[in-house]
Amino acid sequence: MGGGQGAVDSLCQWWRQAGGEDLDALRECGRVLAELLRTEDGLEVVLRGAVVVDGRFAGCSFGAVDFSDVRFVGDVDFAGARFDGEAVFQRILCEGDAEFGGAAFAEVAVFGRARFRGAAGFAGARFADLAWFGRGEDGLSEEDPAWDEVEDAVTPAWQEPNEDDPHWPLAVLDFDYQDWIEGGDGARFAGPATFRGAEFAADAWFGKARFGDSADFTGVSFGGPVHLVAPTAELTGARAEAAEHEWPFGWRLDDGEMVADSGWGGLAGNDPLARLAGVELLASVGDAEPTVRAGVVRALCEYLRVPLSFAVTGSLTPLQAAELRARRAAQETLAARARPGGWADLSLHLSGATLVDLDFSGVSVAYGDFCGAQFYGKTDFTGAVFERADFCLPGSSDGRATFHGPAVFADARLTRHASPDDRERSGLDRCRFHADSP
Repeated sequence: MGGGQGAVDSLCQWWRQAGGEDLDALRECGRVLAELLRTEDGLEVVLRGAVVVDGRFAGCSFGAVDFSDVRFVGDVDFAGARFDGEAVFQRILCEGDAEFGGAAFAEVAVFGRARFRGAAGFAGARFADLAWFGRGEDGLSEEDPAWDEVEDAVTPAWQEPNEDDPHWPLAVLDFDYQDWIEGGDGARFAGPATFRGAEFAADAWFGKARFGDSADFTGVSFGGPVHLVAPTAELTGARAEAAEHEWPFGWRLDDGEMVADSGWGGLAGNDPLARLAGVELLASVGDAEPTVRAGVVRALCEYLRVPLSFAVTGSLTPLQAAELRARRAAQETLAARARPGGWADLSLHLSGATLVDLDFSGVSVAYGDFCGAQFYGKTDFTGAVFERADFCLPGSSDGRATFHGPAVFADARLTRHASPDDRERSGLDRCRFHADSP
């Protein structure tokens, strides 16, 4: 095979059509591609929907790349790689460890709804433009010819613990729903994630991202707006410019440097007993200080969105049982404060959460986002009143919630001005039910 862009295009075209059965052939494709990239700088790579086996691209120089919907089998290494064009990794599945340490992204870097099942390493990475780890779909106009490609796209199967496939979309109509808060799932980190010492020159967007293990942002430099509210995030020594930011509860920007409030951090770490104590502390803080209640609710919701590494059904180890007790306590705290006489005008952002024996009977809530949520055990919304609740992305059947046990909605109003029998407007009629519900 010759070199240059033509050789890369021919290789990628064959690769995209090769399927995922012959792992040796796919591994050889990766070796050849890395060799071509090390011979000439700035080559564009389009591998949408391909299977990459043991990818070894450390130190390679890329132009624009499109790895959308790629399944990376084994570990993948992009350490020290340079991306001179837009780098699109949306909806990738990394089955092993993924290493991007020291990589340089000259333009937009898109990791929307990427799934990292092993460790994810971005230590020392440099993002010169938007770094997107939020939702994983494109906004397209109705006439955009890209819809033809979307219809043919195949994303890696959604096979995550406790999570029935929510059928998250690959694209939506422009302005199909109002903003990121109202649905969609961000990047999913099952193992430890490190961005230690990374540099974000522009927006660092982790909206809807879920971290199932540690999230190390120690010493990171943020040059633009930041949205990062994961309770497991460690931000010691991180610096940020004055801009609009959203930080995890208990962290604040002080003279350009991140500072943790004294005595806080109960929802981080691996000790479920400490998390239970953290839930109780959050409840008492919110009871005492109305101005922080929205932050407390957000922190509890983000905790419930943390992916679990074990099945919630069947036998549990003592630590797993303790973790579920802490989560039930978070659910009960939200429910108690959402009932009449509690905290007013609450918004519950529980997209993608795994909820066990949820009792939201009698709550009165401004907004509930349950898109893609997984409900286990008995779920009770009896008499609940929502100004608005979404169990699917608005106006579609995408991002549907799943009920794995009985669910009760007697006299519930999921939009305040709709009848109790009107489930369509909330998307409840398009959810998946594995057990009969009244």
